[in-house]
Amino acid sequence: MAKDNVIKNDAITRQEDDFAQWYTDVCRKAELMDYSSVKGFIIYRPYGYAIWEEIQNYLNKRFKDTGHQNVYMPTVIPQSLLQKEKDHVEGFAPECLVATRGGGTELDDPLIIRPTSETLFCEHYAKIISSYRDLPKLYNQWCSVVRWEKTTRPFLRGAEFLWQEGHTMHETEEEARTETLKMLEVYADLGRDLLAIPFTTGRKTDKEKFAGAMETYSIEALMPDGKALQSGTTHYFGTGFSEAFGIKFQGRDGKIYNPHQTSWGVSTRLLGAIIMVHGDDNGLSLPPYVAPIQVVVIPVVQQKPGVIPAARELEKMLKDVDIRVKLDESDKTPGWKYSEYEMKGIPLRVEIGPRDIENGVVTIAVRHDGRKLTVKKEELVETVKYLFKQIHREMYEKAYAYFLEHTTEVQNMDELNAALKKGGYAKAMWCGERTCEEKVKELTTATARCMPFNQIPIGDTCIVCGQPAKKVVLFAKAY
Repeated sequence: MAKDNVIKNDAITRQEDDFAQWYTDVCRKAELMDYSSVKGFIIYRPYGYAIWEEIQNYLNKRFKDTGHQNVYMPTVIPQSLLQKEKDHVEGFAPECLVATRGGGTELDDPLIIRPTSETLFCEHYAKIISSYRDLPKLYNQWCSVVRWEKTTRPFLRGAEFLWQEGHTMHETEEEARTETLKMLEVYADLGRDLLAIPFTTGRKTDKEKFAGAMETYSIEALMPDGKALQSGTTHYFGTGFSEAFGIKFQGRDGKIYNPHQTSWGVSTRLLGAIIMVHGDDNGLSLPPYVAPIQVVVIPVVQQKPGVIPAARELEKMLKDVDIRVKLDESDKTPGWKYSEYEMKGIPLRVEIGPRDIENGVVTIAVRHDGRKLTVKKEELVETVKYLFKQIHREMYEKAYAYFLEHTTEVQNMDELNAALKKGGYAKAMWCGERTCEEKVKELTTATARCMPFNQIPIGDTCIVCGQPAKKVVLFAKAY
């Protein structure tokens, strides 16, 4: 297997020159999105949306396998409804987009374009839950939400974004807590099995937890510029919302109880994670199982007799085993096609020309590392399947190696600053006091990403105040 010399695509900025501009260039040049006339409201182009659909396909299967059902709630929330849960409304009030007029008249109760849907689900659950026999309620919805962000970036932080939000009600605290951690595990599996991204899982600090939640857990990913990206969250609410919304059920003992609630979600922020974790100076580089097009077939010297039929035969061979394949019969040059599909990150390129036909072989180019190999035509399908597994493993291992290399144990504030300057996670001991957590942010702009489940102490005292430490925390600068 010879390795091609990979030449930088001049249409995009190099990562080392300007990582932020590189990211924007890839979003545009790979045709993932476009800007609309309203800041923060992007257009999801077909190729970008297709990646989101692959994520949906994976998660929908996992959700349904665990007993969840898809529903759809209204886009708007009456302001009076949102205000029923005090902590929740205070957390979201600054981000709300409010409609005060409808049909030319002033609304008595302004309508909030949903920033999240806990209140809508609770209003519904209050109507349909009355007995323990009605529990659990395991609902999920796919939708868009609006949060009026001041600083926006495609996929990473938008005024509007796509997501799924699960909202469940349970008979007992134990059952709800189990649900919260089970869905976090589903998200971690998504990273490992589909996205080739190693997620760190753990609990959020009280300062960083979701508005109205008793506990929040998250999946965190580390980007190549050393910043962390919160990529998904799960929340245990206790009975706070069910009490506020009057959701009650008769228990097995005949007494009246409030159900325990959870919510959990991931968004199109995952597209940003894929772009940054795996992309390079040639553009997007997609792991094979999330790629909308897994293989592109390129006929070489296609005007020659027999080349197009041979390429179509390869396309059929791959389609017949459910490989997502595109055949490009356009009259653009092979060089243009190579550059285009490299930019779009298609995992494998299969080339066939007159000489290949004569020899009964095809040429396969691997996107993520530039390798090329020649295989017999009859071995194409098995080779492609093997390469998918190999590519996915190599992409995951590369990202995991970066995570390990950029996770630094620190014992004091000087070491914390040095670790953050290097980029990545600073693993530190913390006393549990919010004032110390806020001090870290004040001095470094870094935040507590999570308290990882693997709580192996690396010291005895808090790095900020020197008092006895209670938790291991990962600090990082973040998107």
